[in-house]
Amino acid sequence: MIDWNVALQTATRLSRPGPELSPEQVAEVVAELREAAATSEAPVRAFTELHAKTAEAPVLVVDRRRWVEANLATFRILIDPVVTRLESEGKAPKGATRAIGSKISGAEIGALMSFMSGKVLGQFDPFFEGGGSGGRLMLVAPNIVQAERQLNVDPHDFRLWVCLHEETHRVQFTAVPWLRDHMRSLIGEFVDATELDASAVSRFASEGLGELVRILRGDSQASLADLFQNDHQRSVVNQLTGIMSLLEGHADVVMDGVGPEVIPSVAEIRRKFDQRRKGTSGLDRMLRRLLGVESKMRQYRDGAVFVREVNDRVGLSGFNAVWAEPANLPTQTDISDPAAWVARVHG
Repeated sequence: MIDWNVALQTATRLSRPGPELSPEQVAEVVAELREAAATSEAPVRAFTELHAKTAEAPVLVVDRRRWVEANLATFRILIDPVVTRLESEGKAPKGATRAIGSKISGAEIGALMSFMSGKVLGQFDPFFEGGGSGGRLMLVAPNIVQAERQLNVDPHDFRLWVCLHEETHRVQFTAVPWLRDHMRSLIGEFVDATELDASAVSRFASEGLGELVRILRGDSQASLADLFQNDHQRSVVNQLTGIMSLLEGHADVVMDGVGPEVIPSVAEIRRKFDQRRKGTSGLDRMLRRLLGVESKMRQYRDGAVFVREVNDRVGLSGFNAVWAEPANLPTQTDISDPAAWVARVHG
């Protein structure tokens, strides 16, 4: 139902070229990012008191096309179960309808990937299973160079700062081995709750168009994906959003906590980077709202507030109870009310 070749071709065609770099400069950037990732590991572990085996998740320095290829592979892992279910229930389109529809879907996903490929600085992919590594960390070199130039910050400091954030994600998943499977099970639950009849389309026609207008105006915190969720799926999303807010907020707290010790210009970087997260133009902000990127930005902010408030109330060891078992993970509601999480987990 999705032509993945069309998705890759579309993303490649629409993606903008990265900053101009000589072969020597490319080699220098790649080497420094690898070094920064390695340098980040010890202070992140010390600050978080989370420990994991280094070899369990490799660090890859990639370009935009490689990032697109990696994410399309992950999308395929997550989407294929839906396709299999449609086919098993005889609800998948066939013949010319399927052929044309798959190309349209591929083009849509490719366009999404092209937009995101120029935005993402780094990403930990917990669902990658190649070589039995249990995940991989990707640093998108052209985007990091482009961001440091746009922000006019020290390249050495900025590269290390980015790596502190991404290394925190690698430590989170490798030090908490059940976390990946738990998230995978929630995604599976979301897929199983997918409505395959006409009711979902009908609901979008009756309720979705008005919501779409509110998204475009900035009056709603929803994204396009939210318009197609049923009640069960919203419950799952509540849990997933809580987890993602925790992971992103925790990484932001760590990078700011470790930063002053190893990055001289960390205050300047944070100030300029926060401004960058708001988007630079009206079109950029509209696309961010449509694609759910604005929600991602809130995860950084709200998650960081949660982490700091819990640490203030019960200390680092009390906060680290969040990693003890799935029941201790915060929901989206908990993220907005750290005191309620403390009361639930610590009594």
